[in-house]
Amino acid sequence: MLAVSDEVDDALVADPTAVRGAQLILACGDLPFEYLGSLMNALDVPLVFVPGNHDPDVSGYRSSRAGLTLKAGLPARPPWPDGAINADGRITDVAGLRLAGLGGCLRYSEGPNQYTDPQQTRRARALRGRAWWRRQRDGRGVDVLLTHAPPRGVGDGDDPPHRGFRGLRGLVAALQPAALLHGHVHPFGAPTRRGHLGRTAVCNVTGWHLLELEPGAGLAELLPGRRDA
Repeated sequence: MLAVSDEVDDALVADPTAVRGAQLILACGDLPFEYLGSLMNALDVPLVFVPGNHDPDVSGYRSSRAGLTLKAGLPARPPWPDGAINADGRITDVAGLRLAGLGGCLRYSEGPNQYTDPQQTRRARALRGRAWWRRQRDGRGVDVLLTHAPPRGVGDGDDPPHRGFRGLRGLVAALQPAALLHGHVHPFGAPTRRGHLGRTAVCNVTGWHLLELEPGAGLAELLPGRRDA
C-alpha cells in the first residue's frame, strides 16, 4: 500500500518506480485532489481517502442504486478524482482489505472537516456500529483505520490545532485494526515513530510511505518515502 498525506512529492509522480508494486493508495487528507488523481493514473490502482481540514467539504454525496453520484437528491460530480473512494464515516472493502475512515481534525477555526471532541466521538460511534454490522454479516473485522488527525496522546501535538481526538482511542479499542494511518502532524524532517494503541500500530504517513500488510497478520513493514526520514 502507498500511504500519503499532507505533503506533495512531485518527484514521486514523475518517477513512481519506488512504489510501483503498490496495490492500493491510502490518502489521509490535506492533499490536492489533482495530486491524488496523478498518483492513481501513475500506478493504476484504487485510491481510498479521508478529508483533512485543508480539503473542501466532501460531505453530502451518496451513490444511488443505479450507480449515480447524488447530492441533495440530484446528480452531482464530486470534487475527488474519478474512481476514488471517500471513506469518511464509512466501511469499504478494497484490494482484499477492510478499511474504516474518519477524516477531519479538532476544531480550531471555521473551516470544513473540523469537529469538537464530542462531535468526533459521535461520528466514531456511528462508524463503530457500521463495522459491527459488517462483521455480523461476514465475520470480518477492520484491517486499517484511516484518519486525518491522530488519537489523543499517540502521535499528536501539544498545540490546540494538532491535538488528537479522544474518541479515536475508543474506536481503536472496539475495531482493533492492524494499523491506524494518519497525517495532520508534520514531522518537519524528523523521523516519524510508530506508536501503538493495544495491538494497533499508529503510523503518521505525512509525505509518502510504502506499507506491507496481510489481513490477520498485522503491519509487516513500513518503508518511509520521505527523503529526509
